[in-house]
Parts: sequence; C-alpha cells; structure tokens
Amino acid sequence: MRLSVVIPAHNEVDGIETTVRELHVRLAQSEIEHEIVVVDDHSSDGTGELLARLAAEIAELRPIENLGSGGFGLAVRAGLDAASGDAIAVYMADASDSAEDLVVFFRVMEERGVDCVFGTRFGPGGKTHAYPAVKLVMNRIANLGIRCLFGMRYDDTTNAFKLYRRHVVEGMKPFLSHHFNLTVEMPLKAIVRGYTYAIVPNTWTNRTLGTSKFGIKEMGSRYAFIILYCFLERWLSRGDYRSPDAPQAARPSRRRALSRD
Repeated sequence: MRLSVVIPAHNEVDGIETTVRELHVRLAQSEIEHEIVVVDDHSSDGTGELLARLAAEIAELRPIENLGSGGFGLAVRAGLDAASGDAIAVYMADASDSAEDLVVFFRVMEERGVDCVFGTRFGPGGKTHAYPAVKLVMNRIANLGIRCLFGMRYDDTTNAFKLYRRHVVEGMKPFLSHHFNLTVEMPLKAIVRGYTYAIVPNTWTNRTLGTSKFGIKEMGSRYAFIILYCFLERWLSRGDYRSPDAPQAARPSRRRALSRD
C-alpha cells in the first residue's frame, strides 16, 4: 500500500523543510512507500522556492501550487486531487503532527483493514503540548456538541490529522469547505456514509516557528454550516449519498468505530 501525505502550506518557509525532512526520514525508516504532496497555498515568503530546492534532493517530495483561490480547505482539496497513493493522510506543515504517529496510523490501517484512521489528542493516550487555553476550551465545546449531535464516542472530530483510503476520499466528494472546516467535513462524511474507522491516540505540539493560519472565527458559522449539512445528510437523505464502495453492513454510529486497544 502506497501512502500519500498531503500538506497545505501558506507562508511556511521557516518550518516546512524540517517537517518534510523528518516525515520523509521516518517513513523511509519504516519502509513505507510514500509521496509527500506539499501544496503551496499562495505563499509570498519563499515557501515555493524552498520546496523546489528540496524536491531536487528528496525524490518523494511533490510540491504543487494551489492555482485556485487561497484557503486551507482549498489547498488540501488540491492536494487530495493530486495524490496518487492508496491511502492519503492530511498532515500539518507546522510540525504539530508527529511522523511517528503517522507510521502508527498506517500500520493500524494495514493490520485492521479499516477505511479510515482518526487521531485523538484528548482520549486515552493522546497528548497536547502548549495548546492555547482559549482554543482548547472552544475545541472541547465544539467536539462535545458534535458527539451529542451525532451520537458517537469519537472526541476529536476537529483534529486535522487523519488517514483515509483513496476510495473513501472519492466517496466523500464533492467537498464544500474552503477553510479549516474541511477538517470536520471529511470525518463526518466518512462516518455518515458508512466507512469503517479506527481511533488512535496522537500527540499534538504547538508550533514554535511561523504564524498560525487558524482563526477563532473558523469555529463559527463555517463549522456550523458543515456540521448541520452532515447532520441533515445523515437523518434526511435515507442513505442516498452513501458511496457504493462503503460496506453494505456499515452503520454510521459508534458501533462502527474500532479502538486501538
């Protein structure tokens, strides 16, 4: 199974080289066939030029440009379209995600045969380092609301760090989100449309270089729209939008989740 790692990057010249090198080394050490698709999202700080130099050294690196409108979600979508792997991970450019965790995600997908692997920073075994207090409170409130609304036990839907099989990504299209709300749209659609998933603890570390592109306002109307859209699809569509690739016996509920234990 070949792994594609999609990394959106907007003005990440300070940290993207470290992120790419550490990720590539760890995947190579684990003998995981991979490509790293870094999407330059209209950067003005030299990120694109740096990626071009790195690509001359690291054959697995595929830098591309987001030729459409800017935005985290649109950049990820461009990367998903360009990815050629059998499994596709969304990974952050600021090194907040762990390459070691990605190896674990990949092994869990291989061993258990699930369609998706979702990280949790707040469940048993999960860790965060220097998580901003205000953002943490809003995160916990938002995730509690999603859990109650969808009746599921997964507690970190807003976590961008997830791994999907290619057929799941295709089965979730068309995507609606332009911004960080894509991190919610993807897992909720996967769950609603009946794909199987495992929940695996992961570690998140706040960036030490560059500037965060996430705005608190992202927790507002854009997130609410996507959550409501997926909720209505679940309860009103009668399964009309479920991909034919999804398992026939799938149920979009907590019973479909598989823990790491």
